[in-house]
Amino acid sequence: MELEILQQIVSSVMNVDAESVKLDTDFVDDLSCDSIEIFQIIMGIEEEYGFEIPTDDIQNIHTVRDAIEKIKALKNEL
Repeated sequence: MELEILQQIVSSVMNVDAESVKLDTDFVDDLSCDSIEIFQIIMGIEEEYGFEIPTDDIQNIHTVRDAIEKIKALKNEL
């Protein structure tokens, strides 16, 4: 479920086909995200799930898989 949500968020921010966003998609290397676009993706995640991702953790999110793992970890803390 998280993958589909992430696909929609990334698709909306980056204007790419949602189906092209895979677990191993790297935000910078594969999608050429700049810092503003990464910020927009993180904001989309936070709005969707209703929690804030700590700034230090954001620096460790490089791929869709990283984002999903962070989402799952934060959901477990709730």
